[in-house]
Amino acid sequence: MNTNRNYKNLQDSYLFATIGQKVKAYTATNPDKKIIRMGIGDVTLPLAPAVITAMQNAVAEMGVPETFRGYGEDYGYEFLRTAISEYYIKKGANISPSEVFVSDGAKCDVANILDIFAAGSTALIPDPVYPVYSDTNIMAGNKIIFTHGNEANGFLPMPDESINADIIYICSPNNPTGAVYNKEQLQKWVDYAISKDAIILYDSAYEAFIQDDLPTSIFQISGAEKCAIEIGSLSKTAGFTGTRCGYTIIPHTLERDGMSLHKMWSRRQSTKYNQLPYIIQRGAEAAFLPDGLAQNKKNIAYYLQNAKLMSETFDGLGIRYCGGKNAPYIWLKCPDGLKSWDFFDALLEKANVVGTPGAGFGSQGEGFFRLSAFGSKENTIEAMERVKNFLK
Repeated sequence: MNTNRNYKNLQDSYLFATIGQKVKAYTATNPDKKIIRMGIGDVTLPLAPAVITAMQNAVAEMGVPETFRGYGEDYGYEFLRTAISEYYIKKGANISPSEVFVSDGAKCDVANILDIFAAGSTALIPDPVYPVYSDTNIMAGNKIIFTHGNEANGFLPMPDESINADIIYICSPNNPTGAVYNKEQLQKWVDYAISKDAIILYDSAYEAFIQDDLPTSIFQISGAEKCAIEIGSLSKTAGFTGTRCGYTIIPHTLERDGMSLHKMWSRRQSTKYNQLPYIIQRGAEAAFLPDGLAQNKKNIAYYLQNAKLMSETFDGLGIRYCGGKNAPYIWLKCPDGLKSWDFFDALLEKANVVGTPGAGFGSQGEGFFRLSAFGSKENTIEAMERVKNFLK
């Protein structure tokens, strides 16, 4: 029996597993210390009332024969796909319900979408970025070319005509840097993808945090229907990190190598995926309806206020950073030239605050550090006071 030996090329431990081990070891010897976790981007506010009501009603429906439901529709219930379609139409992106595929989260779709691409494809991946992009391509045996984000380009790398790629990853707002592409920049990426006959995989997991006049979908860009797949999530925008719901949008017009990528993904999902529970999909639908959108907007504002508090702290300390305005992350430059993991250890030991070392997001992340705004306001204020006392 032969194993997938590509796994030997992966790092020994997933980034957040290593962080968890370090924090566990510290708390074991310092049980009296209050640790404030600002590392993993997990939400803390409860689900919106409209979402809870919708799920409670759906539970009641499942309890009587007249409204009980068994297996769901292969690509998600039409009521949810329609709600997502209407959400995009309001943005000026003409997406039909039949182009929407519901799933249990963006992370799964980002990984599973590689099923429809040939093994040995070339993936153009930004560095720094969410580790799942590179890890899943390593697992698939694909060739990876990194495009570097750094201080000079505002952590927003642009196309290089000398590079040929089959798959292009774009995350905007970016995780971990919080940097956001504008319309002109995304247009250059779309034009580049078309010229290279490549496919853009656009991760819009944090689109709801954009407050300025910036694109929130790749399908707001001219020509994107010819070259792009968008992967969205309710994890951060509606607090579904524990409830789970995401979606992938593939236009009917998207074809490569004489094949429809929409039909390929349809076939893949109907074969390998069994859909979300009806109860969860009713809750997700409510998140896209007026009451749910308004309630979730308040939650987004809460997290962005935390980010503002963090930004003001680092402004006062004279520490350079990215993000915090249209994204829930602060991407700061480690003080005194410290390396990322050294700053992690110092912050944990001296301030009892946990963040995420930038080196875990790629080589260009070395010397940088990510802090999340997804905690409570009280913990954010306390954490920033500790940081100020540690760094002043």
